Amino acid sequence: MTMAGNLRKVTDLGRVGGLRRVARLARRLPRVDLSHPARSPLGTSVVNCVTYRDGVRAPRGGDLVDTVERVRKSGQGFVWLGLHEPTNEEFAGIADLFDLHPLAVEDAVEAHQRPKVERYGETLFAVFKTVCYVEHEELTATSEVVNTGEIMVFVGPDFVITVRHGRHGSLGPLREELESDPGQLGKGPSAVLHAIADHVVDDYLNVIDAVQADIDQVETDVFAENGARADPGRIYQLKRELLELKRAVVPLGRPLLDLADRPVRVVDPEIQAYFRDVSDHLLRATEQIAAFDELLNSILQAHLAQVTVAQNEDMRKITAWAAVIAVPTMVCGVYGMNFDHMPELHWKFGYPLVIGVISVACWILYRGFRRNGWL
Repeated sequence: MTMAGNLRKVTDLGRVGGLRRVARLARRLPRVDLSHPARSPLGTSVVNCVTYRDGVRAPRGGDLVDTVERVRKSGQGFVWLGLHEPTNEEFAGIADLFDLHPLAVEDAVEAHQRPKVERYGETLFAVFKTVCYVEHEELTATSEVVNTGEIMVFVGPDFVITVRHGRHGSLGPLREELESDPGQLGKGPSAVLHAIADHVVDDYLNVIDAVQADIDQVETDVFAENGARADPGRIYQLKRELLELKRAVVPLGRPLLDLADRPVRVVDPEIQAYFRDVSDHLLRATEQIAAFDELLNSILQAHLAQVTVAQNEDMRKITAWAAVIAVPTMVCGVYGMNFDHMPELHWKFGYPLVIGVISVACWILYRGFRRNGWL
């Protein structure tokens, strides 16, 4: 038998084995009606389940097991199942049906994972951190600027499972955008993976633009006339929010490069080239975050320098006034001593002379300090 014949035989055996597994699961799993999440035994975590053939949405019909069985029997198309914050019980049946690795399942359910891409047999598991800019009328030391969530993506030869955590990052608009381009969606599950990665990275850039506006406002306030009185808590708050954004963006760099450079069985070669563009956009986001971090450090140092200068100016004013007040204090202290033999005490012009000397001395000191910018 030729090598091509052997490959076809192995493929057919794998497909038969997959169908047998589906049949066994069909006897164990409840019949899942996905026409409406509220009627699904999997719970309301199921957002949508759609079959695509040649990039076109197939008519809805049957339950999840029947849908997967039809796709695997025909060998055409794929299933895109979307979930939102599923529990272990809700996800257990899906994990068995699609033969998902337990470690990946645990990460998908528990969330709070670092961005990454892992391979488990023929299944690719990707974790993306989603970000959302929190609108606020005025930035304060306690304002929340960036809100994060997560999207986990399981990609197999004939399925895509997306698990979303967080209040934002809905994939509904992205699904509609993909459905408007059947040519791209027809390239299979990897087209969905690329679209999600591109969507997430574009959100990074949008949030970065919004954060830049906050940084510009803080910078303007710090270098204003009364910049020393600006609240440094706002700078620290921006640095904390920028750190949260950095944790979402930076770790994704290496996984995207791997998807762009290393062949992956479930990633179409035509789609693989698109990951290079996503990686370039991510690199731009990473560089902007690093630049913002340096800029905030500079703003903070400038603010601290302004505070130091303001304190020095206050100390100079206090010192100057203390010197001015020291003259009458000294003179009055001398004449306040109870000595009998002080000629000026019995002189007719003694008092006016002392007052005049004090006034002239204070005026000379005041003019000198004023000329030197101390007062």
